[in-house]
Amino acid sequence: MANKAFRFVLSGGGTGGHIFPALAIAQELRRRYPDCHIHFVGARDRMEMERVPQAGFPITGLWISGLSRSKPLLNFSFPFKVLSSVIQSHRLLAQHQPDVVIGTGGFASGPLLYAANQRGIPTLLQEQNSYPGITNKWLASKARKICVAYEGLARFFPQEKILLTGNPIRKDLLQPLPERTEALQSLGLGDRPTLLILGGSLGAKRINVAVEAHYQSWLAQGYNVIWQTGRLYFEALKQRIPATDGLWMNAFIAEMPKAMAAADLVLSRAGAGTLSELEVLGKASLLVPSPNVAEDHQTHNARALAEDGAAVMIAENDLENELAEAIQQLMEDHGRRQKIAEAALRRGRPLATEQIVDAIETLIRKA
Repeated sequence: MANKAFRFVLSGGGTGGHIFPALAIAQELRRRYPDCHIHFVGARDRMEMERVPQAGFPITGLWISGLSRSKPLLNFSFPFKVLSSVIQSHRLLAQHQPDVVIGTGGFASGPLLYAANQRGIPTLLQEQNSYPGITNKWLASKARKICVAYEGLARFFPQEKILLTGNPIRKDLLQPLPERTEALQSLGLGDRPTLLILGGSLGAKRINVAVEAHYQSWLAQGYNVIWQTGRLYFEALKQRIPATDGLWMNAFIAEMPKAMAAADLVLSRAGAGTLSELEVLGKASLLVPSPNVAEDHQTHNARALAEDGAAVMIAENDLENELAEAIQQLMEDHGRRQKIAEAALRRGRPLATEQIVDAIETLIRKA
């Protein structure tokens, strides 16, 4: 397509699992069309209001939130928030005049794409999970195209709109990883079997509790432990756990390619973005899905991999009784890890971002 100044509005927020795919799509749009106009829409006081500007894109915040299950009285304002956000979305769309509106999930994407559909603007949904959230299921009937990462979503979305693309992942993980020995050395670790623990940017309390109970025995067995604690738990853990040979611990991992290159096994939550990265890299993983997310989608995600032999899954309630044995079995059985890694790699879709933008281009042509 000619390099004209196309205009795009994107919305994805609330969690990194919605924000990072939206940013990846925006970056690919900017790469293909350097003169395009891109604007984000998010929810006030959510993490996208910080992350999106850091990535170099403007964003407008809507007065919107989800329904509260634990504090029902807070839901009194919900209808007013929805109405306000739909009205503001109409104003934004009139101002920016987008060729396509793209939603990757989150509170703000609902009113924005609803308004876009009312105005006849082509919309595209990107669903990361094997079990869609309420917002995307609600928007699906009017969307022109729905890009998904898992098979079998025709029970939720119109089959003719579905395009199996996979999830966008960060570009630094699509480059060749560092050599394993080099990666270990840069992390201050020796050449030993290595367990990588990922609990997300905030952290996973139950995983951290279980790891704290067992990390010393893993070190004693001759394993390295790379432990991303999450920012909510790092300071307290640092006070209790001294610097130890074989242990790398921090709130977050700035250089994820090095950590992935070093890892023989990954212990992780089952967010869709992380699973897509593990698949593309062909990493054996032990997944502990969070039970505290909408629609229990992490359990659905993890089960899809486990049933395909591409991961092992442990329920959070079974961590105390099963984690130590599961880690030992997987770390000692290279052949089993290799089979899991190969099954994961077969599922990987490294061209997801490009294929999603191809679909956006198709919508522009039709328009």
